[in-house]
Amino acid sequence: MTAVRIHPTAIIDPGACLGVGVEVGPWVLVGPGVEVGDGGHLGPRVTLQQQVRLAAGVRVGEGTLIGGDPQDTKYRGEETWVEVGAGTLIREYCTINRGTTATGRTVVGAHCFLMTYVHVAHDCSLGDHVVIANGTQMAGHVTVQDHAIISGLNAIHQFCTIGEYSFIGGGSRVNQDVPPFTKAVGSPIELYGLNTIGLQRAGVGAEVVASLKRAYRIVFNSDLSLGRAIARAREEVPPLPEVERFLSFVESSGRGVPA
Repeated sequence: MTAVRIHPTAIIDPGACLGVGVEVGPWVLVGPGVEVGDGGHLGPRVTLQQQVRLAAGVRVGEGTLIGGDPQDTKYRGEETWVEVGAGTLIREYCTINRGTTATGRTVVGAHCFLMTYVHVAHDCSLGDHVVIANGTQMAGHVTVQDHAIISGLNAIHQFCTIGEYSFIGGGSRVNQDVPPFTKAVGSPIELYGLNTIGLQRAGVGAEVVASLKRAYRIVFNSDLSLGRAIARAREEVPPLPEVERFLSFVESSGRGVPA
């Protein structure tokens, strides 16, 4: 790979660490405690304020700010971090704030795609292969599991969890946990069945999809109480790992799940 290429207008803190083949565009600011992995790309006017770790191959679009102070009135300047996994693409004018002492870090996983104007607040944790579309705003302590897709212009309440392979439609107000493998949309958020297309595109087998559909119908489309519905689903649906993850998520949800 080529050596580091830094535009003459960029300002790089002496303590920053830039890997092999990193490209730094015009008017970029790289502050103290920043690490940019091999092959990274920082577009024009990117700011990596402080205490940021970007793994190999991360690309950051124009005007994005990563590593700003958490927007939390309890924060008192403690050392906290932002960590971004390998191969993630962050487009223009996103903001990703450092964590607070509650967790110490804000995390974006590997091979994620954050589109323009996305905000990831303090102490959020995004898994791998997450896609978040334009203008979605995420409050603190949100968890997004692997392969979730979040459409544009969504507002996500603090401490919500968005399950793996779920799909959230645009313009939604996410104020409850969204179970894995489901579709949800609305203000407030409502469930609209299983994310069948997403599962098929991911190569999930027909038996798994059919079992998840059956579990979903028992839990959300029966007249049973939630606890009894989950128990019946465990009795009647094949005990596949995906089914158990779905049922365990609903059973242990901290903020509750939509109807």
